[in-house]
Amino acid sequence: MGEDADGVGVAMPVDGATRLYAIIGCPIAQARSPAVFNRLFGRLGVPAVLVPVEIAPADLAIGLAGLTAIANLDGIIVTVPHKPRMAALADAVAPMGQRVGAVNALRRRPQGGWLADMFDGRGFVAGLAGRGHAVAGRSALLVGAGGAGSAIAFALAEAGIARLHIRDIAPERAVALARRVADACPHLRPTAGPQAEPADIAINATPLGMAAEDPLPLDVQALAPGTLVVDVIMKPARTRLLAQAEARGLPTHAGRHMLDAQVDAIAGFFGLLPPRS
Repeated sequence: MGEDADGVGVAMPVDGATRLYAIIGCPIAQARSPAVFNRLFGRLGVPAVLVPVEIAPADLAIGLAGLTAIANLDGIIVTVPHKPRMAALADAVAPMGQRVGAVNALRRRPQGGWLADMFDGRGFVAGLAGRGHAVAGRSALLVGAGGAGSAIAFALAEAGIARLHIRDIAPERAVALARRVADACPHLRPTAGPQAEPADIAINATPLGMAAEDPLPLDVQALAPGTLVVDVIMKPARTRLLAQAEARGLPTHAGRHMLDAQVDAIAGFFGLLPPRS
């Protein structure tokens, strides 16, 4: 069986019938998905295992080709920094992935090749809602316009954010994302640039914080009292950004909530649960 006496998923035996899933990134040590999905496989009684695979950016295309050659590998989860480029390498991309220009999950198509989609943004908003943080009618400062940041920007727009300012180490990337969101969601006119007005929610959607020596992605001291500080980084669970925000008395929201809120959706995409609309 796939559950222990408390109903918690336990590991399935690995044998010749085991189906494989992979999460790819660089680095990969911070990934929480193997623990989360392997518990899910155990709970569902699915003979499968998700393994972490580190692939350097320069090797992504050849790495995907190698994974494609593994006949019992059914799905791939994608993490930093591969989400934007993977959208171009997949054989087909679902509408959300097309809009965002990045993907974080791939499944094999019956006719061959990979279908890709993006779940980060809606998982992010659902994770906020699950912790009692409303988005509609509020304002947000989003730092990071890469794959995760793009997904979050579109999802915030869909959820009714009233004002969105985007900042990125590459200013032109922030400007481009603001324009794309405005084109897709005419009710919202995001702004971009180094300066921003006070916001209700401040979001780090960059990799800054994975390493102890990383600079902070935003200045906590410049945030207004009551600003909700959000970090999408999974490991460490309590980043320096969140620690400094807590020291200032600001509310915080950790990265694990974004993953936890999208697990069932990705499992549905993989065909392991009824798909969510």
